[in-house]
Amino acid sequence: MGRVLHTLETARREGRKLLAVLIDPDFGQDRERLDRTVQNACMAKADLIFVGGSLLTSAAFDRCVQRVKELSDRPVVLFPGSPSQLSAHADAVLFLSLISGRNPELLIGHHVTAAPTVKALGMEAVPTGYMLVDGGRPTTVSYVSQTLPIPHDKPGIAAATALAGSYLGLRTIYMDTGSGALRTVSPEMVAAVRTHVELPIIVGGGIRDAQAARMLCEAGADVLVVGTAFEEDPERIFAMSEAVHG
Repeated sequence: MGRVLHTLETARREGRKLLAVLIDPDFGQDRERLDRTVQNACMAKADLIFVGGSLLTSAAFDRCVQRVKELSDRPVVLFPGSPSQLSAHADAVLFLSLISGRNPELLIGHHVTAAPTVKALGMEAVPTGYMLVDGGRPTTVSYVSQTLPIPHDKPGIAAATALAGSYLGLRTIYMDTGSGALRTVSPEMVAAVRTHVELPIIVGGGIRDAQAARMLCEAGADVLVVGTAFEEDPERIFAMSEAVHG
């Protein structure tokens, strides 16, 4: 077991909640902005730093990951939107299978392309069942993945999907409404998934305040991922950190 998966599973067993900050790889084009974001994340005691996104619009990905690693002693984990989003500077990659959709490329196709590179880089791969949930409006991830999200008010579908993922041998479940979503995954849906699986549950998308973060943690989320809200108001991360770690 690699370091990152060990961290997730240990925190789950001990009942500790973790906070991850998601860095847009396009930050690599703005060195000052990237440095400030990573430094604020570390000051706020983020436990993990994710790098990646659904749509990469620059060639700065590897440079961005390298800089994040230079500035932080936290594990740097890739959240790849495509097989091209890999870097030897990262500690691990979330090996995402979009189990909520029916796009074969995102269930297994891209993984076949990426696997030899991950092995050659000696990178830890964390088998992750990725579940896209309706966040109130279309997002980049739904457009790029060409899949329909799980309806926001259908926790039973999410629970059954997560259970299937656990039976397939996946080690974590990532529930996401996508960057810029109007709302996050409902606490009711998180609670339903929690009753069906013992795997670490990661929740991201649409988490904008400490109250929402606290409710998701109480419902059973183990890791909360904050991206857009942090970019809009860096000070907000400190309140969210207190809510998660408290």
